[in-house]
Amino acid sequence: MTTPIPSPPAIPFLGHITAIDKDLPLKSISLLAKQYGELFEINVFGSKRLYANSYALQNELSDEKRFFKKIHPGLEEVRVAAKDGLFTAKVPAEENWYIAHRLLMPCFNTAAVFGMYDDMLDIATQLIQKWERFGPSEKLDPAQDFSRLTLDAISLCAMSYRLNSFYRDEAPEFVTAMGEFLIECGRRSLRPGLVKAAMVNSNAQFMKNVKIMDDVVTAIVEDHRKNPPTKPDLMQTMLTGVDKETGKRLEEEQVKVNCLTFLIAGTSLSRMLTFMCYYLLKNPEAMRKLREEIDTTLAGRPFTIKDINKLPYLLAVMRETLRLSPTAPNRTVAPLENTVIGGKYAVEKDTLLNMNIYTMHRDPAVWGEDAEEFRPERLLGEKFDQLPPNAWQPFGFGLRGCIGRPFAWQEAQLVMVMIMQHFDLVLDDPSYELQIKQTITIKPNHFYIHAIPRKDRPRLSVGQSVPALIGKPAEASPGVATGAANLKPLYVLYGSNTGSSESFAQRLVSAAPSHGFHGSLKPLDLATEHLPTDGPILIVTASFEGQPADNAKHFVEWLENVNAPTGFVGVQFAVFGCGNRDWTVTYQRIPTLIDRVLAEHGATRLAARGEGDASGPEFFDSFDQWEKATWKALGEAYDVTTKTESVGLDIKVSSGSNGRAEVLRQRDMAFGTVVSSKVLTAPGAPPKRHIEFELPEDMTYRAGDYLAILPLNPERVVKRALSRFKLSAEQEVEISSAVPTSLPTSKPIAIFNLLSGYVELQQPATLRDLEILLQAKNSDASTAALKDLVANYASKVFTSRLSVLDILEDNKDIDVSLSTFLQMVPAMRIRQYSISSSPLWNPQHVTLTLSVVDAPARSGRDENFLGVASTYLAGVQPGHKVQMAVRSSNAAFHPPSDPTVPMVMVCAGSGLAPMRGFLQERAEQKKAGREVAPSLLFFGCRRPGEDFLYFDSDLKEWTELGIVDVRPAFSRCISDSYECRYVQDRIAHDKEDVNKAFDAGARFFVCGVGKMSTGVKASMLTLVKERTKTDDAGAQAIFDKVLKGRYATDIFE
Repeated sequence: MTTPIPSPPAIPFLGHITAIDKDLPLKSISLLAKQYGELFEINVFGSKRLYANSYALQNELSDEKRFFKKIHPGLEEVRVAAKDGLFTAKVPAEENWYIAHRLLMPCFNTAAVFGMYDDMLDIATQLIQKWERFGPSEKLDPAQDFSRLTLDAISLCAMSYRLNSFYRDEAPEFVTAMGEFLIECGRRSLRPGLVKAAMVNSNAQFMKNVKIMDDVVTAIVEDHRKNPPTKPDLMQTMLTGVDKETGKRLEEEQVKVNCLTFLIAGTSLSRMLTFMCYYLLKNPEAMRKLREEIDTTLAGRPFTIKDINKLPYLLAVMRETLRLSPTAPNRTVAPLENTVIGGKYAVEKDTLLNMNIYTMHRDPAVWGEDAEEFRPERLLGEKFDQLPPNAWQPFGFGLRGCIGRPFAWQEAQLVMVMIMQHFDLVLDDPSYELQIKQTITIKPNHFYIHAIPRKDRPRLSVGQSVPALIGKPAEASPGVATGAANLKPLYVLYGSNTGSSESFAQRLVSAAPSHGFHGSLKPLDLATEHLPTDGPILIVTASFEGQPADNAKHFVEWLENVNAPTGFVGVQFAVFGCGNRDWTVTYQRIPTLIDRVLAEHGATRLAARGEGDASGPEFFDSFDQWEKATWKALGEAYDVTTKTESVGLDIKVSSGSNGRAEVLRQRDMAFGTVVSSKVLTAPGAPPKRHIEFELPEDMTYRAGDYLAILPLNPERVVKRALSRFKLSAEQEVEISSAVPTSLPTSKPIAIFNLLSGYVELQQPATLRDLEILLQAKNSDASTAALKDLVANYASKVFTSRLSVLDILEDNKDIDVSLSTFLQMVPAMRIRQYSISSSPLWNPQHVTLTLSVVDAPARSGRDENFLGVASTYLAGVQPGHKVQMAVRSSNAAFHPPSDPTVPMVMVCAGSGLAPMRGFLQERAEQKKAGREVAPSLLFFGCRRPGEDFLYFDSDLKEWTELGIVDVRPAFSRCISDSYECRYVQDRIAHDKEDVNKAFDAGARFFVCGVGKMSTGVKASMLTLVKERTKTDDAGAQAIFDKVLKGRYATDIFE
């Protein structure tokens, strides 16, 4: 008996067309695969298409005795230009494919491809020279440059024709036309014939692009006839070769369409190279291993033919890149006869079967639970040879597989070796997460890099490049007098995800001129292998569960693997670390590591490492004390004196405006749209809200990710600041700065907008701030008040969250200028919230579940304290625009890819957010007909009718669906939760069910404040002790070993 093939709900006549993203079909298909499983059916205007998504089906559909390659709708459109070329021919009906295939196969054997090496090297050298000449400050588009590279290489190697793409400012017309043509092919494949015919303008542009490509190919063929090369090439074979089997030659038209086919196919190699750069930049350990293999094996000499396929880690990187991002993400087959696949699905003859290679390459049955991670080791050496049959298929399969694979494989090795030998690559935006653009192939979108020439390698180009990214501090803004010529260089480097470390680093740069230095401000990654020695280096960085910040990963990976004992001689440095003692095992790991390694390898420590604990009242005080000691040490080491006057910021009134995400160094931000907002809690309870957003275009997410929000200060607080400085909201200012700043400079901005969006107005004042206020003109009463705050800083300032603005309002006779105030307050930070939805529910929408902070001020002020981001979000209405960006969470904090793996989720309050996303994902999979394991949800709140979030909606529905069993703990109504006040108490009460889930292989997820997380872990350790009859130490060891990879936490303050 066969099983019906699952299918999403359809719309009459239209079918599932609205379920497919017209610009990125891959995203829609991948989400449907996650929801419906190994096989599903969609219908587009009456055309039935099946999508196979598992390795088991991939292996079965690779049987060429049962299935043949069928041209899918996208390739049908490509045939308008490529006709019966090698890639688009319909076999067996079109004889020209066989003739061309037999003639051209020998052109791609090993010896023939080796013979193309010199021409490949010629073009690759042009790429290296371009990057060298543009210099490290240039923002490079690798996808565009690799497209130029591959097209030039194919045309020269195969057709002896120079396109000279690297000698043009703009992309060649052919490249633009081909890109537009391929995009339109994908879109046309989703349109019914009547709609397609009615789109007159689109059709005209489509045919115009076809003509542009045809004209170029015609010119190449004609040039080859007029100027035949001295050595035979692929074009010569097509023009003069005779098929031994039929005695026929290719007609002129077939020569042209196959010439075009090779140029189009070259885009696949450019995509592969671009993806490879992306994965290496996001995975510093892999980058380091590849660099070490190349440097060790080649020892500085050029890559030659003899080195091809002899760098095993490079080959593994290439294979893993193509596994995660096969540039042709699907291929299409059809059964030769009526058949049954997967042992249960009946499929009729000639039915279109789309093999979703992109998803198949992520099947955990072959690739494991970390299938989404980039790990070249899984395809290194013998491990690649030991893969199950047909598990890795980025180049197609069998007789219709990619004929040019040897060419692409050789060129990719040559180009990547040359890049690694000549450059250190860094992301233009360290927070960039992969965005995909799809035509017939896929490539990273909006992906930009910088290429910093390696100091230890000779350059191919002549002349000077522009200064390195970590080079001399920039000149001051026009109009600001600083005496910069007399200042000594200072380099401030930071590693920061949430903004605290960057804010401290900004303070150092702003204060530098007052201490005799001219500072530059850069993320740590830009200093990888480029630590300067002509001035002191101040490093401010954080640890995140023992890992470096996103913009410090490459630096830390490099540092951990430095071998030379004197590698940092001449470097002078000081380190301040930000951390949170709630992560007791990994607290300050990264700052400690940086401080230790630099000193161990010859660098000079200028000041003792500083530590700031974000969970304690001394956080800002710790930085103040370290900063003071460090400036003193720098003054002594560099013979400079401290100036008492404020230096660096000048403000004048003008008119105009400026965007803020770029200024605040949050370049991944884009505008999302509010869809809805509602309160989840009962009146009188601390409010919690559910807010739904439509994501910005091209932004994607996974259940468990964060949504970073760039908020605005509460209007009430902004008006307080305006009143204190006797300003009107309508006034505008123009700021000039002598040092790098997170304020908008050289353009006018409304003062209201400046105070709303660029600075934190409610952050507790620091001891440094109090010292600045004491130096200002004060009355005796104000001076006494300030001294009292200094003497009782922890209780009266930090714990009470007393801000600079609060102090200025309470002491109106303190004479402080707006300029001084703006230098005291930190830059506006992003706030990260766990996403509470799943893309299986809606890939373009996300929801947040958040607590709104509106509570009595700890400082004793009459007005309530308003949380910056939560107040901002509580006030948004449908249609409002909000600056946001999706940020990846810990790799372990995502639901298992296999829905039959149970989950045990523990949370309290708004910590329910990610768990709701996990359960929503499981619910969508269950509704689609997939087998889903039941999970346990331990949820802490106050009372059943007060803040038991979603209990009468989503949680009720999902409980009835059988995917979750909710175990609440009511802290103020314990009689309704078996006398359990907190979630850790409920875990102890329900230990038998927790043990059963553990034995069933459950994954454990904990989300909440540090105190709750600690209590939950204590309860878990108690269960381990009871199960194993061991002591505390033994239980901890067992817990760490057995639950490694199965216990993930997400802790917030």
